[in-house]
Amino acid sequence: MSQPPLQHVTVLGSTGSIGTNTLNVIARHPDRYRVYALTAHTSKEVLLAQCKVHRPHVAVLNDPRDAQWLHDELAEAGITTQVLAGPEALCDVARESQVDTVMAAIVGAAGLLPALAAAESGKRVLLANKEALVMSGALFMDAVARSGATLLPIDSEHNAIYQCLPAQHRGGLARHGVRQLLLTASGGPFRTWSLEDIATVTPDQACAHPNWSMGRKISVDSATLMNKGLELIEACWLFDASPEQIQVVVHPQSVIHSMAAYDDGSVIAQLGNPDMRTPIAYGLAWPERIDAGVETLDLFQVARLDFEAPDEKRFPCLRLAREAMVKGGAAPAILNAANEVAVDAFLEGQLGFSAIAEVVAEVMGQPFEGSADSLEQILAADKWAREQAALKIQR
Repeated sequence: MSQPPLQHVTVLGSTGSIGTNTLNVIARHPDRYRVYALTAHTSKEVLLAQCKVHRPHVAVLNDPRDAQWLHDELAEAGITTQVLAGPEALCDVARESQVDTVMAAIVGAAGLLPALAAAESGKRVLLANKEALVMSGALFMDAVARSGATLLPIDSEHNAIYQCLPAQHRGGLARHGVRQLLLTASGGPFRTWSLEDIATVTPDQACAHPNWSMGRKISVDSATLMNKGLELIEACWLFDASPEQIQVVVHPQSVIHSMAAYDDGSVIAQLGNPDMRTPIAYGLAWPERIDAGVETLDLFQVARLDFEAPDEKRFPCLRLAREAMVKGGAAPAILNAANEVAVDAFLEGQLGFSAIAEVVAEVMGQPFEGSADSLEQILAADKWAREQAALKIQR
């Protein structure tokens, strides 16, 4: 078998959970992948360590002072990596002509512009930043279609659905005999808690996910089920589905990562250990398969699989996300922005856990005059929603 051509990879958000797992998989296959660029927001020490191992052409930090520090440290170590700073540099390394693949793993709205730059440049885009599609689904998918980019979802649930669908599934699920997408959710750490107990949740409790190792913001979103709501919106865009065609299924073991139900009664599921290196390796090597460093699932050890319906009374964020997708326009961007502000306030001890959904609902209930027909309008909706959420938190 001939050796596949070497891929040059930019990792946006390399110091986070997805980024570090991506580098773990890349390091297992030095004959297939080279790191072109690594980026981080503020984690300069971690980025320094990564640069010493992977020797990228470019490294990017948000703050110019941090970038100067990294430059000096790398120079002292005899490493010639170019160090850049600021949001525009993120877009530059995403669209760089030498780059074949971009892992879009920056958390939140900050990841939209570089992910969009990668899509517009026709890259293989490994999308771990769900906010890119939540905020600008139509624009993003249009950019993919125009440029001929390859879009591969990295969220475990969407990656699982991608594997369960026919190779060609665009143009509506019904055309390909798909009746429904079953999007699994662990239920988070408070799945069995009462409404009263949920109201007392602390940031440390919310960040202790039972199955996955994730960043603090995503962990809180998982605990509120907003993460699943954002994934529902993302799935609508990725798979050309309506919200009614997607059923969220709480599956505490996180062994089945998602499923597709077909018209003939078949349900195809993708199973595996809860390790993000599996979908990352799938995205890097597609349509081939490579070793990800993940143990094969032991069904005897798993022993049982449980399923239940989500409780939207205790976890209203899921309902809010579905309502935003049904409403369309700028509503998903407003939902996402308000949630980011509310989660940040919760993590800073300024807001109760249950109040996250209350803030989001209040902002969504406010009249917004703009649309979502352009990137400028989407960013305006994002800015407006953040301002509204901040005002409500300060009351």
